[in-house]
Amino acid sequence: MAADTRTRIVAATCELFRRQGMAGTGLKQIAQTANAPFGSIYHFFPGGKAELTEEVIRSWGVMYRNLVVTVFQSCPDLPTAIEASFAGAAESLALTDYADGCPVATVALEVASTDETLRIATADVFTDWVDVGSDLIAYTGLPPDVRRRLMIGFISSLEGAFVLSRSLRSKEPLEAAGHMVLQSALATLAEHAARAG
Repeated sequence: MAADTRTRIVAATCELFRRQGMAGTGLKQIAQTANAPFGSIYHFFPGGKAELTEEVIRSWGVMYRNLVVTVFQSCPDLPTAIEASFAGAAESLALTDYADGCPVATVALEVASTDETLRIATADVFTDWVDVGSDLIAYTGLPPDVRRRLMIGFISSLEGAFVLSRSLRSKEPLEAAGHMVLQSALATLAEHAARAG
């Protein structure tokens, strides 16, 4: 039962952060959304909002990473995986009426210059995404530095397009970013094939 309450608190915090950011989310609202007693937040997270925020960043970072891994593993090749990732992100955002962003990126924008502990947590998550993604596309035969560059471009484009799409209330930025990442990947793969051939 206690584990369920903790899980609800983390999930509620994530959803609230996605929609209104960390600064715009209070502990009372988190408790209410999680259907949990206010005191339970400090029971599970004695460090208060800062400790809870770090848990949200790290746990949902793993969840988002695993989601992308699942998409990539279900696709026959890198171009298809890129297309599926951006199309899925655009559809998911539209279904929430452009309200839900990535909680990791949302918090990163808020704390990068003000809270070193949380900045490090977001940096750890982004580093993990790049590392796991780079390993995930090793089957392409591309050198490690090229795979890393592609994954940084993929993640940066996806996160940046989320911001534009939410602001413009349109899928167009995600569609455009997906197209540009796809073209970059195709050019990189063609160049590699030409050198290898």
